[in-house]
Amino acid sequence: MQAEVAFDATEQPDVLILACGAIAREVLAVISLNGWTHVDVRCLPAKLHSTPEKIAGAVDAKLTELAGRYDRVFVAYADCGTAGALDIVLDRHDVERLPGAHCYGFLAGNDAWDAMQEEEPGTYYLTDFLARHFEALIVRPYRFDTNPELIEMMFGNYKRLIYLAQTDNAALRERAMAAAELLGLEYEERRTGYGELQPSLVQFVNVGARG
Repeated sequence: MQAEVAFDATEQPDVLILACGAIAREVLAVISLNGWTHVDVRCLPAKLHSTPEKIAGAVDAKLTELAGRYDRVFVAYADCGTAGALDIVLDRHDVERLPGAHCYGFLAGNDAWDAMQEEEPGTYYLTDFLARHFEALIVRPYRFDTNPELIEMMFGNYKRLIYLAQTDNAALRERAMAAAELLGLEYEERRTGYGELQPSLVQFVNVGARG
């Protein structure tokens, strides 16, 4: 979660996907499902998920560093809390990104996520990544084990936790349920698969190939 990660194509790469480390598994799964051998993946540190104000600068620096090395580049982020700053960077580099405001949206499907938010604004979301690393990202940094009063302070306005499951993984389900219990929230699960991530990447990679 702390470092950049690179996954190299097996053939001469002409496409780069610059992704959030929090969806590295999902991006690689889509690449494998489609048999793409010409796509490089560079993942920025997943810890940026917790500091969205740093995302635009990190993406800008990486796009500048890699400029001219690939025919086409796609950024596998949504706006992700950057309040439009990421789009300003992408416009300058003439690069596309994933649709929507958050990873929850493109993984659940943005229309479905909007409906969940409208149904209950006090919803806390976990993805496979967040369920897997809930202890490291939330419990330990905020010391919930020794300062349980912080749970009410931070999550008192939430009513439910929805686990947006990309895979059918019993261990992750147990982690998500344990997180809901710790936070005192009702638990729900929605099996999303890869949501809008897969068609977005397919459209970008395949349309470019036809061009």
